[in-house]
This record gives sequence, C-alpha cells and structure tokens, in this order.
Amino acid sequence: MTRLVFRPYRPSDAGAVSRLFREVYGDHYVQPDVYLPNMINQHNAEGHWQSMLAVDDVRVLGHAALCRNAHSNTAELALSVVHPAAQGQSIATRLGRALLMQSGCLGLESVSIKQVTHHPYTQRMAQKIGFHSTGLMPDYVPSPFADPLPETIVMGYHMIDGHRRPLPDIPWPESCRTLMQHLCSVFGTHQHKTSPAAMPLQIKQHQRRFDIVIQYLNKDLLEQLWQLPRHWLISVRLELSRHFARNLRSFSALGFAFTGLMPTPGDTGWFALFHRGVQARSLNLNCAHMQQLHDDLQQNANATRTLHGPHSPGGARSAA
Repeated sequence: MTRLVFRPYRPSDAGAVSRLFREVYGDHYVQPDVYLPNMINQHNAEGHWQSMLAVDDVRVLGHAALCRNAHSNTAELALSVVHPAAQGQSIATRLGRALLMQSGCLGLESVSIKQVTHHPYTQRMAQKIGFHSTGLMPDYVPSPFADPLPETIVMGYHMIDGHRRPLPDIPWPESCRTLMQHLCSVFGTHQHKTSPAAMPLQIKQHQRRFDIVIQYLNKDLLEQLWQLPRHWLISVRLELSRHFARNLRSFSALGFAFTGLMPTPGDTGWFALFHRGVQARSLNLNCAHMQQLHDDLQQNANATRTLHGPHSPGGARSAA
C-alpha cells in the first residue's frame, strides 16, 4: 500500500481534483464549480476555498475545503470527497481535522458543516472532530446520487477555541426543551438584546421549496404567511429571540414544525428553523436530538395528510 500524504492544495492539482469529483459523483454533484478546474484554482487563489488534499504517489484520493465569503470570520467545512479505492482509511476525518487545526490561524471564529443523511459517514465524521448538530434542513438539495428524494441535511457547528455564540437565556417550551437545553450547555447563554435590523425580509424559491428569512415576526406578517398557498413547501429562518415560545405557537398553528437552529450570517445570533411540507421518508440519524426533530416533522406531515388528504392543497405530497 502506498503512503498517503495530507497537504494543502496547489494550483497544479485542479484537474485531478475535478476528476475525483467526477469519478465519485458523476455529473450530479450539487456544486457545479468542481467541474471547471479553473474555478477550483480561482476559489483557492482568492481565499474563498482553503482546500486540503490526500494524495498518494499516483493520484488525488481525497479533498475537503473550508469555504467562506470575503472577510468573513466563519467558514463551512465542505466539498469533502474520497475515492472509493481509499475508503476505510478515515481520510475525510483526517482532512476535516487538519482544516479545523488551521482555522484559528485563518482568523476564523467558527466553522459549520452540512451533514448528508442518505448515509451515516458524514455525521460520524463531524461528531468525531468536534461538531455539534444544531438543526435539520429537510429536502434541502437534489441527491448527488440521483436518488428520487432530495437530500435532507443536518446542520453542524464548531466554535474555535476562545470564541462563543450563546443562545438567549429564556424559558424553553416543553416540546423542544431537551434540545434547547442541550444547545445551551454546548454554546452557552446570555441575556438577550434586540439586534439591529440587519436582515431584511427575504423570500426566494429554491427548487420546489420557498425559503423565507424573517428577523421579527409580527401580526401582519403572520397573516401574510397564512395566506400563502397551502401547497407550497416552505422553510423559514426566524431570528431566535426572547419571543421564541410565542413564535413557536404561531408557526405550529400554521402547520409548521420546528427543526432546530442554525447560525445567522453575522458574528452572533441564531436562526430558529421552521418547515412545512415534507417528503415521507425514514432516516436513521447519528444524533438523537436530530432524530427526534425528524420524527416530529414526519409526524406533523402525517397529521397534515390525514387532515387534508394526500392530494389536497394542504397535503404534503402536493407540497413536495
């Protein structure tokens, strides 16, 4: 067996990295940039990607990268791929750990990860290197393996030593208290202060899902959300605040299920995630808290289908 070497990306690696993605994912990888070696070079040259490779004497066998926007102090551990011939050697774990060790020197305060759920390996790797699962993003992207169901994602988060992203110190509703107390024990708490209006209301369509970003939920906006078509599949990111219990009741009344948290784009703060309309599926997740969110979401969808019928505007099948 040839010796594996883990090293930073070089411009001459672009073609080999692109071929690796093609060999593993064919034409179905969700990030099209990997199919253009010039884009791989450009992202690394501009600092948007910080790529790490696993190589032997012949070829590139593994790739992962820290991906971030310019001047951001947070990044995403992403673009992780391992050649089938090299599986079983913990390459993805070793690449991820090496990148996290560099993150402080790069000026990062935190790193996120999107864990796939059609297999357990990404979830196990993330837990091994210090990520904590915070939220579920159902039916998030088309499957890179061309499966009929879109990929559900588990959000993970890792704080770099010396930095914090606390949650508001508030009473949590019984339905999600176990999860929220767990996240408070991991990330800490603070006395909540109203943040400046830095996130204007947004709505965008992504595939068959409508993504909505809300900073503050008031009566008028709640009424407008109620009037949206019942067959729409909707994901909402609402800034986590001291009004969380009230917001949870309001969204539950509209048929949404709570699916955890994810960090806001800024240096501090969290989004509470709510979702309406989901494909029926069974998942075995590595994190018990995420498994409970998935089970609750499926139960909520089943109740909606029972109430409205599978082909009615309120049914999850028509929503998907």
